[in-house]
Amino acid sequence: MAKVKKQPRPKAANPRGLRDYFGAEVTARTDMLRTIAEVYHRYGFDALESPAIETVEALGSFLPDVDRPNAGIFAFQEPGEEDGDWLALRYDLTAPLARVYAQHRNDLPTPYRRFAMGPVWRNEKPGPGRFRQFYQCDADTVGTASMAADAEICAMLADTLEALGLGGQYVIRINNRKVLNGVMEAAGLSESHETERGIVLRAIDKLDRLGPDGVRALLSEGRKDESGDFTKGAGLLPDQTDTIMAFMDARRDTGADTVARLREIVGTSQIGLDGVEELAQIATLLEAQGYGPDRILIDPATVRGLGYYTGPVYEAELTFEVTDEKGQPRQFGSVAGGGRYDDLVKRFTGQAVPATGISIGVDRLLAALHATGGTEAKVQGPVVVTVMDRNRLADYQTMVTELRTAGIRAELYLGNPKNFGNQLKYADKRKSPAAIIQGEDEAARGVVQIKDLILGAELSETATLEEWKDNPSQIEVPRTDLVAQIQKILARHS
Repeated sequence: MAKVKKQPRPKAANPRGLRDYFGAEVTARTDMLRTIAEVYHRYGFDALESPAIETVEALGSFLPDVDRPNAGIFAFQEPGEEDGDWLALRYDLTAPLARVYAQHRNDLPTPYRRFAMGPVWRNEKPGPGRFRQFYQCDADTVGTASMAADAEICAMLADTLEALGLGGQYVIRINNRKVLNGVMEAAGLSESHETERGIVLRAIDKLDRLGPDGVRALLSEGRKDESGDFTKGAGLLPDQTDTIMAFMDARRDTGADTVARLREIVGTSQIGLDGVEELAQIATLLEAQGYGPDRILIDPATVRGLGYYTGPVYEAELTFEVTDEKGQPRQFGSVAGGGRYDDLVKRFTGQAVPATGISIGVDRLLAALHATGGTEAKVQGPVVVTVMDRNRLADYQTMVTELRTAGIRAELYLGNPKNFGNQLKYADKRKSPAAIIQGEDEAARGVVQIKDLILGAELSETATLEEWKDNPSQIEVPRTDLVAQIQKILARHS
């Protein structure tokens, strides 16, 4: 009889590009999203939760001549059906919104303000800090072409960053796709010059890294970097290059002055003038609400996402410095982006439906809060009730219930209680603020011992023997005072 081959154990490892999130990380993210949701709700936005799976057709993808849809999404065919629909994990929260609005537009108010939070998936090559699953937090207004909607989105984003404790450490930059198209026209680059336009866009996006001279080189013949590699340029004539460079240098001290300069540059281009007028309206509305250029400004050098959007675009950038992997200081950078996309819902309805919105990169924003110390104070474990006598589990559980009823996070030690030292080690590992101890003697006298673990850790590092005696970390209190004493300890360390 042939020997049955033993099945190998499954490998305990994440799929490539995916990671696990543990208690403190999840708590910090939940707290941050709660704060964001409070701001969005105050602005009149309603929450929307749509499925993580959509049809490939609804996501705007297509079926090439292969066994699965195009790279970039995780997709599969409806099981059990030869000609079943292709389904995919959503790659953002905007495409599902377009489907929801088109499907339920007769029941939804117009305009429709909604916010959504949740994971999205990208079938892309993972890298350092780049995962295939990540969180997004979106807010969008669908059904109005008014620039007041765009101004409101920017103001709400500013208020969100302020509520998260990032006041004075961010700037929101606004540009307009129509203005850039007008500048292209003024420079003699019509839509037929698709290759040159693409090079111009990429060159503008590199202004911070390459500076004006580097960008000018890319707009003309090309640029050789420090390693000797040559990047071919757009091949623009000097006067064309001057027009693009003037556009990039158009930012002035106020939104009104920037708009006036942009109006000069676009000249007679109608689409450019339309875009300038939209920026003028946004600047006026924001100024009336008290949002100055220290928080929100018109910046013609902002081009990220211009290929996707149809009008105004916005980007939120954090301005404080961090150290990169090479040990060099750099600004933290972008944590949110968005803009006006008036063509997305049209795919479903055949009619143009104006829309505008913003998307926050949740993981990047969390990293920013961590870098500024904005999440550290919230990480605290439960109070641990230890077990000194197996036969008195019901008494210990009663203590836990009393603490929980008072709104205090608490738990009963559920491991082997034989070694009491292991119980305290467990409490330390759980980052518990306190441990409760009651043996046979304490129970007979109607008291409990409370060990302040945070104070104990501090005293063990700094206190002298006399200080230790004067301020012990373990105290005895009447059993009836248990909850009140724990509340005092938590208030002391909050």
